[in-house]
Amino acid sequence: MFKKFRELFGSENLLDAAYNTTVTMLEFDHKMYEASRQTLRESDTDELPFDIKKTDRKINKYEREVRRNVLTHLTVAGTHNLVPGLVLVSIVIDVERIGDYTKNIAGLASMHEKALKAGANEKVLVEIEGSIEQNFSRIISILKSQDKKTAREVMRIEPEVSRPADAILADTILKKDRKLRRGDAVTLALYSRYLKRINAHLTNIASSIVNPFPRIGFREKKKPNKS
Repeated sequence: MFKKFRELFGSENLLDAAYNTTVTMLEFDHKMYEASRQTLRESDTDELPFDIKKTDRKINKYEREVRRNVLTHLTVAGTHNLVPGLVLVSIVIDVERIGDYTKNIAGLASMHEKALKAGANEKVLVEIEGSIEQNFSRIISILKSQDKKTAREVMRIEPEVSRPADAILADTILKKDRKLRRGDAVTLALYSRYLKRINAHLTNIASSIVNPFPRIGFREKKKPNKS
């Protein structure tokens, strides 16, 4: 879908500007995620390397800018380019939500006294964080290159983050790790949920590269085998 988008709109118009702004937004999300993750998991203070709330407000401003540019272009150019414009507006919603979840993680860091350790689930949590870090880089590259193969790979491995994140949440609720302090358990439960949602929104963006507009956010529809 995005390959068609780029072909239709060339390099110097409002929609191209909106596209570039969307990539910039996601790059900000990536920086926010890494900063909030490091502060929560590796620092005994709540000091962040930059103002995440200010960056989140900038992302919200960019989202409005993308919407205005898409609307203005479609108003002038007509509805024959409607679908690619709708796809872009759909993507910036996911990008904005990722920013919200990274801000929520920063909020956890501000309330949690020490670096968060996951006890018996520490190894699994590190693997989840690593997968999300890789997916950020992949999605930014996918938006620039329109690489459907990599987008499909991101969609395929989505359960490798969601399932263990759900398992951590369930273990925490069921108090399977009795060594976890109450504050650590509450923080871990929320953190695992935020990580799952961040990855889900990244996967939605990948689906926009692979799927037609009505199926964005869903699995790719398999083509019937020809006998």
